[in-house]
Amino acid sequence: MARIVVLDYGSGNLRSAERALERVGADVTVTADFGTALEADGLVVPGVGAFAACMQGLRAVRGEQIIGRRLAGGRPVLGICVGMQVLFERGVEFDEDTEGCGEWPGTVERIEAEVLPHMGWNTVSVPEGSTLFAGLDPDTRFYFVHSFGVRRWELEPSHAIAAPKVTWTHHGEDVVAAVENGALTATQFHPEKSGDAGAAVLQNWLGSVR
Repeated sequence: MARIVVLDYGSGNLRSAERALERVGADVTVTADFGTALEADGLVVPGVGAFAACMQGLRAVRGEQIIGRRLAGGRPVLGICVGMQVLFERGVEFDEDTEGCGEWPGTVERIEAEVLPHMGWNTVSVPEGSTLFAGLDPDTRFYFVHSFGVRRWELEPSHAIAAPKVTWTHHGEDVVAAVENGALTATQFHPEKSGDAGAAVLQNWLGSVR
């Protein structure tokens, strides 16, 4: 059974993530302990609320160091919602410009849409060869709740590494819905709130952890 840590850095939604992961067969611990998070088979970084507040909480528990060290060793990390957003270089919310973890280039910014937040069920456009969405129907819907997102993918493909697989959703404009990039995986939607579809995504991620 895969040992998964849900990183507790003061962001909400920890228990729902814990329950969803247990549902698909993971052995889950919710903790801020540096060593435990570093050594787990998989690390989940949830996140709700403001980008700046999440980064402040993450730095307080050395979360950006945990993420960086795990990825340097090829150890799986899954970011969810703002836990995905903080993996990018910057977040700009209401004129507040905050440095992120910098694992991917790009800026989290306000979505250009008539209705915000983007809240409710939406389909996604999945790239060929996705592991995260394997076995799911193209019309499958996932639960989103956010007003900010990544509107452009800025990482150029490299001949030295496999290109990341980027999944998109549409709400007023195209917005990144998920990324699969080696050991680093993230979703803008909430798999833990997405019913059977979300459970399938988490199961697929666990399959890559084991």
